[in-house]
Amino acid sequence: MDPDCEKNEKLEPPEKEEHEPPVEETPSPSETPAAPPEEQKGWKFLLFYLCFYGFMTQLRPGESFITPFLLSLERNFTKEQVTNEITPVLSYSYMAVLVPVFLLTDYLRYKPVLILQSLSHISVWLLLIFGTDVIAMQFMEFFYGITMAARVAYSSYIFSLVSPSNYQRAAGYSRSAVLMGVFLSAVLGQICVTAFDVPFLTLNYISLGFMLFGLILTLFLRRPKKSLFFNKNISKQENGIHQSELQKMNPEAKVGGLCSRWKDSVFVRMILELKGTVHHPRLRIWSLWWIFNSAGYYLMLYYVQILWNEIYPTTNNRKVYNGGVDAASTLLGAMTSFAAGYVKIRWSLWSELVIGVVTAFQAGLLMLMNTTSNIWVCYVAYVLFRSSYQFLVPIAIFQIASSMSKELCALVFGINTFFATILKTIITIIIADKRGLALSVHPQFYVYFGYFTILAVLYLSAAAWVIIRYKREDHAEENEQTKSKSTPEQKVETDKSAVESHA
Repeated sequence: MDPDCEKNEKLEPPEKEEHEPPVEETPSPSETPAAPPEEQKGWKFLLFYLCFYGFMTQLRPGESFITPFLLSLERNFTKEQVTNEITPVLSYSYMAVLVPVFLLTDYLRYKPVLILQSLSHISVWLLLIFGTDVIAMQFMEFFYGITMAARVAYSSYIFSLVSPSNYQRAAGYSRSAVLMGVFLSAVLGQICVTAFDVPFLTLNYISLGFMLFGLILTLFLRRPKKSLFFNKNISKQENGIHQSELQKMNPEAKVGGLCSRWKDSVFVRMILELKGTVHHPRLRIWSLWWIFNSAGYYLMLYYVQILWNEIYPTTNNRKVYNGGVDAASTLLGAMTSFAAGYVKIRWSLWSELVIGVVTAFQAGLLMLMNTTSNIWVCYVAYVLFRSSYQFLVPIAIFQIASSMSKELCALVFGINTFFATILKTIITIIIADKRGLALSVHPQFYVYFGYFTILAVLYLSAAAWVIIRYKREDHAEENEQTKSKSTPEQKVETDKSAVESHA
């Protein structure tokens, strides 16, 4: 989530690249003003505490086993109820709260939204433990949607606490803490289930305990004094008047009434600035990838545990390996994200081809997951699907954010995520909801396969067009250079002939 795009200019990468997936969406802080000296003191302790908080709030060992728990004898929901009545609420909830949470995160300066996220996590596990009907589980999915929307508070909170010179390190540490928490949470859950035969309900109690501890940690987080859009970044001027970010961007602006302040606010100026970014091909292709592919990715993520239960409907909890698979996919995803930072190609030429090849690979994996009767093959296909998506995430972040201010980039990623959520909700209403087609999980995965196949064809067609256009332009350029070289030579020959004939 980050920066300001210069119109009609070619994007040039910054000196240092950032390779964090987003989510949650990592800002590029190259143009942020330096923090006051008093804000820089103790940043290492603040960073350590925030990383510890991020790590602890990811420790939810029961999360990988929510669907098996709902389908188990302890709750005994049917597959149709879980597929067509309970799970769709997550998409609706996320879409409903995404924009309000995004704006409130900045307006309330992060900490209140992090507290809301902790309370929502606690509500999720309380409903899982004590809820016994479909309505309770739908509320559980609603609160889970709030926790997903509130992730932006953690990913952007760090940039309001540390000085600009420490942004890159801070982002890397905070992201690593989250990934480590997710990985160890999945490993812990799998060990409890497989090695010690811990019931799913007990895992839910353990997860609730970690979330209560996370709430306590949240209460001691420091609340920043500034944020990206709504809160002033205070710095004293010679006349003693405080100057906002907006005034720095527009020094000639005069202090006026409410309408004037709204018209000249950073947020509105950023929206107007977006007009100049949509015309850049690289921004456009990677934003489209973010919208369409992330929508399909999360739909697969929401329903894959139901598919696993369909392929391998065991009642022996020890043979449910969801936690181990989540741990493996998290680890491989982190590795592919890291490796993506070392891919050095001409992205203006090859972006569409890379996206098309990866999307076609994902389409094949979806078909494999949906047609195999071997649960281990399905597990491997799932791990490869997630890691291939995570491979492109840091590339997309860098391609979008490379020449933008962090305010504008935050807005771009927010808008991309919102459009992806709308698309995901529309697909859910049509194919999954009981008021739509109410498809079971196997037909749904055929739809996802078709969706990714269409995307792959479009990307590869666009890649062919870009390469052909480049070859034509390159050939035309060579012809022009040949002409420009041959013209002086022809002139010399003509002069020589004229001299000889005169003689």
